[in-house]
Amino acid sequence: MEIFGVDIGGSGIKGAPVDLDRGDLAQERCKVLTPHPATPDAVADGVKQVVDHFGWTGPVGVTFPGVVTDGATIRTAANVDKSWIDTDARVLLGDRLGGLPVTVVNDADAAGVAEMHFGAGRHRKGTVIVLTFGTGIGSALFVDGVLVPNTELGHLELKGHDAEKRAATKVKEDQDLSWDEWARRVRKYLAHVEMLFSPELFVIGGGVSRKAHKFLPKLEGIKAEIVPAHLQNNAGIVGAAMRAATGV
Repeated sequence: MEIFGVDIGGSGIKGAPVDLDRGDLAQERCKVLTPHPATPDAVADGVKQVVDHFGWTGPVGVTFPGVVTDGATIRTAANVDKSWIDTDARVLLGDRLGGLPVTVVNDADAAGVAEMHFGAGRHRKGTVIVLTFGTGIGSALFVDGVLVPNTELGHLELKGHDAEKRAATKVKEDQDLSWDEWARRVRKYLAHVEMLFSPELFVIGGGVSRKAHKFLPKLEGIKAEIVPAHLQNNAGIVGAAMRAATGV
């Protein structure tokens, strides 16, 4: 069974048909740059460009980098334009895609669901936290495989700032931090999250998971097991398609 998934990020909008039997992309993904400012209309145009690239005419799952309620309404917009807040993204994107059925889900929740079903969290019980490092830090919290939605743990305070303003991958790039310097920030962040939630497992996702060997060994002193995401930066696309398949 194939369903289309789109992952809206702070830097790029990427999508592809997803083979839900395998939990992997059915075709090579298409990616366009996230417009700046990332207003609802401009981002919707980018989503349409990605979907049209494949000539897709079925259901579409779309991730959003912020709190999403009822599979539709945007409540926060940390890394896109604030005009997204209170937008019914399901209606906006459905109209832009010519009436295709659209389901919208928090980006990290989508990635987490994919990792728990097909990837690093599969068959894991207890408390599991999936963290996606990119333009910001997304989080997905699971208890015995059940998602607690919209946790947004990237906005926990760390040294007087949102944690993602100190430890996101974009911060590493913008400040030209070494892997050692960045890993120290990530370790402090993980220690804070661990103090609050005592997870058995951290799954580290986002594009940086491809380079896990450069920083995971440096995350010393964390009691929880720490592993890279198996689906890496495709997890959001897969999770969006999974959500669209259920229609909620």
